[in-house]
Amino acid sequence: MDVTMFDFHLPEELIAQEPIRERSNSRLMVVDREEGTVTNRKFPDLLNYLIPGDVLVVNDTRVRPARLVGMKKDTGAKVELLLLNPLGNNRWEALVKPAKRVREGTEICFGDGVLTAVAEQKTEAAGGRIFHLQYDAPDIEQLLKSLGEMPLPPYIRKQLDEPERYQTVYSKNVGSAAAPTAGLHFTPELLEQMKEMGVQIAPITLHVGLGTFRPVTAEKVAEHQMHAEYYEVSDRSAKIIQKAKAEGRRVVAVGTTSVRTLESVAQEHGEIVATSGWTDIFIYPGFRFQVVDALLTNFHLPRSTLLMLVSAFASRELILSAYHEAVREKYRFFSFGDAMLIL
Repeated sequence: MDVTMFDFHLPEELIAQEPIRERSNSRLMVVDREEGTVTNRKFPDLLNYLIPGDVLVVNDTRVRPARLVGMKKDTGAKVELLLLNPLGNNRWEALVKPAKRVREGTEICFGDGVLTAVAEQKTEAAGGRIFHLQYDAPDIEQLLKSLGEMPLPPYIRKQLDEPERYQTVYSKNVGSAAAPTAGLHFTPELLEQMKEMGVQIAPITLHVGLGTFRPVTAEKVAEHQMHAEYYEVSDRSAKIIQKAKAEGRRVVAVGTTSVRTLESVAQEHGEIVATSGWTDIFIYPGFRFQVVDALLTNFHLPRSTLLMLVSAFASRELILSAYHEAVREKYRFFSFGDAMLIL
C-alpha cells in the first residue's frame, strides 16, 4: 500500500492558526460508515449521536511546556530543545534545532544558567538526541513552567495568547509533547450534559511523543516505524470499558491516542485491563479493531499515520471523500480545527 494513497489537496488557508473563542463552537462532520453518508453539524450536536450507556474514553494527558530556547555555552549560538521522554537520572530524549551544530558534549544553557543540557548520543529520529539535564531546582516540572514554552505543531505559526487553550479541560497527567487535540472541543458543561444523559466518561493516559512530529518518509505504508509512547489505564476505567464491551454497549474513543491505547491493551491482553507500558502500534487499513465502536477525531495531515488510522476505522475511500467535502465546506483543519465523528 503506497503512502500516496493517503494524499489530498489542502488549501493553506484552511489550516487553523488559533483556537476559536469558545471551545465547543467548532463544527462537527458526522461520518456514518454503514450508510456511507457525511453530515455537517455543530460540535454540541454530538449529544444527538450519543446514547445512554455509551462510554466516552478520553486521554487525560497534559502537555508539558517542553520547548526550551537557550544558547550554546561556548559560542552563545541559539539552540532550541523539545523535551520528549524522561529516561531516568535526569536524562531525556529530545529534538534539537539546529541539530548539525550540536555534538556530543555540547552544553546548552537556559534561563541564565539555572538549567544546563549536555548533549549525549544521537537517537534514531532526525534531530533526536539524549541530553543530561543539570539543575538545582527540586523539580524539573516546576522549572519547565518558568523556562519552557508550549510546543505547538510546526504548521502553527502564531503565538498562543492563552496556553491553556492547548490543554483539554480534563487534562491531568503531565507528560505530552503535543495535545490530544480531539478533546480540545469539550467544555465542562458539555461533559456534564453527557453524564446526565447516561454517558460514562473513562479517562486513560497516553503521553503524545515523537511520533506526532515524525512524517511518513517510507514509500510503502507498512515500512513506516512508529515511535513508542507511554500509556496507562486505571483499574476503574478498565472495568468501565470492559463491562461496556461485555454488555454490547458502545465505546466511543476521543482521539487517535485513545484508540491506540485501547487497541494496544486489547492486542496484548485480549481485553481491557488495568495496565501501563509503551506502545508503537501502527494502525492502517486492514487492522481489526477489537474495542472502539465510534471515534471522535480532528482533521489530519495528508499522508500522516493519523489519517491512515481513521481510514482503517472507516475506509480510505469514505474518509478521503469526507475530507474533500470538508475542503469544499471550508472546515478548519489540524490541531485547532474542527471535529469529525465516525459512527
